[in-house]
Amino acid sequence: MNDDILLSARELSVRFGGVLAVNKVSFDVKKGEVFTLIGPNGAGKTTVFNLISRIYTPTSGEIHFASHHGLLKLTDLPPHKVAGLGIARTFQNIELFEHATVLQNLLIGRHTHRRTGLWSELLFTGRTRAAEIAAREKVEQVIDFLDLQHHRESMVAGLPYGVRKVVELARALCTEPRLLLLDEPSSGLNVEETEDMAFWISDIKNELGITVLMVEHDMTLVSKVSDRVLAMSMGAELATGTPAEVQSHPGVIEAYLGTVDDVSSLRRENHGRVAA
Repeated sequence: MNDDILLSARELSVRFGGVLAVNKVSFDVKKGEVFTLIGPNGAGKTTVFNLISRIYTPTSGEIHFASHHGLLKLTDLPPHKVAGLGIARTFQNIELFEHATVLQNLLIGRHTHRRTGLWSELLFTGRTRAAEIAAREKVEQVIDFLDLQHHRESMVAGLPYGVRKVVELARALCTEPRLLLLDEPSSGLNVEETEDMAFWISDIKNELGITVLMVEHDMTLVSKVSDRVLAMSMGAELATGTPAEVQSHPGVIEAYLGTVDDVSSLRRENHGRVAA
């Protein structure tokens, strides 16, 4: 694997009974880029995410990750090891502790960095106090970065949906990831909130230097923030390239809208209606 590659997936396939959800998908995610998976519903995008985060085990294929400990084969590791390697994730359906505050949710994101033991925690030794202070400092940095100061002590259950999305993003950042997996970050957001999300994703890449792998349906957001895009359909690869290259690919147009001839016909029909 080249030095500029952070994550490499090779010939990934996964079958659920008689359904082939992902079919021999291969791609590389380069360090410092935003790489996005797009495709119609049921294309296999979130399944690929679940393979990377080890929720699922592939039927065949391999995933390699360039961690601080060297090149690792993710498919050999249990799920609870993934976050400690520097891979964090958000979910399409928000997964937060609703009856805890924003601050408490973010502190939970620091658990992979705790090195204190049970007795040290029970006795609240000097080492534990130092660890608590360090965790709080990191969390406050993320709160400032995402402008969550006003919501610091708020219960998650009482927050608007758009703010909860940002809180989940914040919790992922508190793990200090090298690779951030964003599963449909604009899902459920209005236009203004989606623009804010695009701003945060760009800053995460440019200011924090974090590589982003994203699943997204909103092509405006995809075009704004993505360096490269992989289009999928029916579990297989369709095209890889820049957002503009992928959106103009005949296979992608067909997957979203039907055949190229169908699209041309639709355009002629609409043009005729306007002229009339």
